[in-house]
Amino acid sequence: MIHNTKCECGHLNHVGTVLCEACGKPLYEEDGKEPLEMRYDGIARRSQKSNPDWVDKVWNFFSSVKIAIYMILITLAASAVGTIFPQENTFLNFDPSLYYQENYGTIGHIYYLLGLSHTFESWWFIGLLFMIGTSLVVCSLDRVLPLYRALSKQQIRKHLNFILRQKVSFSGDLAIDTVSASKKDAQAEEEEWVKRAAVQLKKQHYRVYADGSALLAEKNRFSRWGPYINHIGLIIFLLAILMRSIPGWHMDQHIAFPEGVAVQIPETSYYLKNEKFTLEYYDETEMSEGFRAKEQAVPKIYETKAVLYRCVADCENPSKQPQLTEVHRQDIIVNEPLEYKGFMAYQFDYKEAPMLVSVKPSLKDLRTGESYGSFDLSMARPEESYQVGSYTLKLKGYFPEFMLDDKGVPTTKSNEPKMPAFIFSITGPGLSVQGEPYLYFPRQVDKLSFRQDDINGEIGKKFELSVNSMADVQFTNYISYLNIRVDLAMPYIWIGAGISMLGLIMGFYWHHRRIWLRIDNGRLSLGAHTNKNWFGVRKEVAQLLHKSGIEVDPKSLEAGGVTS
Repeated sequence: MIHNTKCECGHLNHVGTVLCEACGKPLYEEDGKEPLEMRYDGIARRSQKSNPDWVDKVWNFFSSVKIAIYMILITLAASAVGTIFPQENTFLNFDPSLYYQENYGTIGHIYYLLGLSHTFESWWFIGLLFMIGTSLVVCSLDRVLPLYRALSKQQIRKHLNFILRQKVSFSGDLAIDTVSASKKDAQAEEEEWVKRAAVQLKKQHYRVYADGSALLAEKNRFSRWGPYINHIGLIIFLLAILMRSIPGWHMDQHIAFPEGVAVQIPETSYYLKNEKFTLEYYDETEMSEGFRAKEQAVPKIYETKAVLYRCVADCENPSKQPQLTEVHRQDIIVNEPLEYKGFMAYQFDYKEAPMLVSVKPSLKDLRTGESYGSFDLSMARPEESYQVGSYTLKLKGYFPEFMLDDKGVPTTKSNEPKMPAFIFSITGPGLSVQGEPYLYFPRQVDKLSFRQDDINGEIGKKFELSVNSMADVQFTNYISYLNIRVDLAMPYIWIGAGISMLGLIMGFYWHHRRIWLRIDNGRLSLGAHTNKNWFGVRKEVAQLLHKSGIEVDPKSLEAGGVTS
């Protein structure tokens, strides 16, 4: 429950308010002489609420600047630890469970077991960033709303105790005869003095508000919002970093692209095809003596002729070939990546690795020697069924690297077509309606090694799948390794950084200055406050008094300049 504290001016203040929101009178001190604490103009914040419930306690936790600093320090320490050894995503084709122990010993193995090898993708690191962002939001709301309320409803005539207890203040009698002059004339003189002071302050770029013999002058109020604009920028920055965990928003992977094969980019609708990989070496006349002595071949250019496709149909159907449409074509060389709408592919490495890409086998009748036709059989993504003459071959199983497990059941070691095998169900004239199973090895060495004809039995004596010539076999000679990068959050990161920088500039290069003054029975009381550069505000107040006929040492103002 929130109680209120009533000031003598009649204004009701929330509990926790130090200075009256209306007149500025200190609510808990009467005769103090030290300068007032002007943080947030003494306005109460939610974190100061009495009898907090569990929601308020959570709010108080995240609104604490001390807690925010601790979280930032913990995050910085975690980031530093995450850079002790290389992170897993910086490597290509390696086993992290062995790598760290083999290269860094027991410490490296412990580093891996603790999950520090993928620090920046871990749930706890992302959780720390989320907590820092939450703290920025709560800290800002807890302070900016009371500050806005205080600055947008400033009273011109402030309490004398408020004015004279400012860090820069002045009190002294003016040359106004308040004894012999009538009350109306004295008041007119006081108001005229205030008007002249207002003219001088406007020349110093102050916005002036007057109320009879009282005045409030203010400039650069917008600079007070600088820290909160900085917070908004940091919040956007952190949100953009967290958005990288959304599938498809961020990627930094090394992917192998064999020649002639369209490979899907994980978590996207894009496919990239390495149409041809070109490798060119320096000849001896172009190399230095050191390399010639080593008789080492040094690559001069390795280039990937890349085509980027987007899947438009059958993208998630593993039994059908995806329908692709070309969206971009570009040659990729070192330091000249393929770029398309935030998608980038850098040339990273290559490997000479002859690999079977596709074959075009024919179906033959061994009894009559008749050939029923041929079909294209892809090693990357074979179709669900093929029609060859009057016979239909339905794909029942595909094993890129064929092997038999302990129970003799066919399986595969990997997804690379190193030892491909296909199981078809053949239906057609002279065969059962349910279909006859047929095992097919495209490579002759695998066919003999696994005794394909013996496994096929009777149907193997009737039909044969075979390649007529090497023209029906497509191999790849090179595998191009590309570093695929996608970062859709990067524009938001730059926007957040720009907003944050704007807030920093506002807070550093402009200073919020306020001057309050009032004249009571010919006596001037003046107080001034700034959030930065007290020397500057002292100088401006001294200039104002000088042009009004009052000589005062600027240094004495900070001690509360008083004249008789």
